[in-house]
Amino acid sequence: MRMRKKKWAEPYLLEHSDYALLAPEEYKGKWKELFSVKILHCEIGMGKGDYLNTMAKMYPEEGWVGIEKDRSAAAVAARKAIEAEDADFSNKRIIVGDGANLLDWFEKGEVDVIHLNFSDPWPKTYTHKRRLSSRAFLEKYDMILSPGGLIRMKTDNIGLFEDSVLYFLQNGFTFCEFSADYRRNPHPEDAVTEYEKRFMDLNQPIYQLCACRANEVKT
Repeated sequence: MRMRKKKWAEPYLLEHSDYALLAPEEYKGKWKELFSVKILHCEIGMGKGDYLNTMAKMYPEEGWVGIEKDRSAAAVAARKAIEAEDADFSNKRIIVGDGANLLDWFEKGEVDVIHLNFSDPWPKTYTHKRRLSSRAFLEKYDMILSPGGLIRMKTDNIGLFEDSVLYFLQNGFTFCEFSADYRRNPHPEDAVTEYEKRFMDLNQPIYQLCACRANEVKT
């Protein structure tokens, strides 16, 4: 569901462009230096930013970049981070833009973990190419992932999950984690997104996987 456009969003983003980056290409190849970290995470389609904010707080020694193309959602995410009582931007930023432009923002091998949380399922066949787990995106992820890099995906949509499993396998990835009911057991190391909480309250299963390049699996 798309967020209703907020009139205050654009001026807010412009006012806080040091956090909600409008020209992220300036940091290409320099993200780890910016955060003074060795591990860099990237959440694509971050929505209102709850997952990013929580994970950045849980793992302060790692860097976190959230990407959101909906400017109203990005503004909400920015305001949550900026106006929080314990606001700390030392290890996180957000990019206001379309994830299709990843290669303009990240250097080859720069990202260690990519997170896809409750992405738009684009259910109609002719829209499948827009999915964040589609071949076009997986090829981009493969470029920016470091050796041994991971892609973590969570969704409530079984159709998207089943198709994504095939996308990963067809494009040279395999799985180091896989669950058809992810929250059946506690996972305190992983924050619960705003969408995830809603589905958990309805007792709907959460589908989860963690993918890595097939040729990097240790035997």
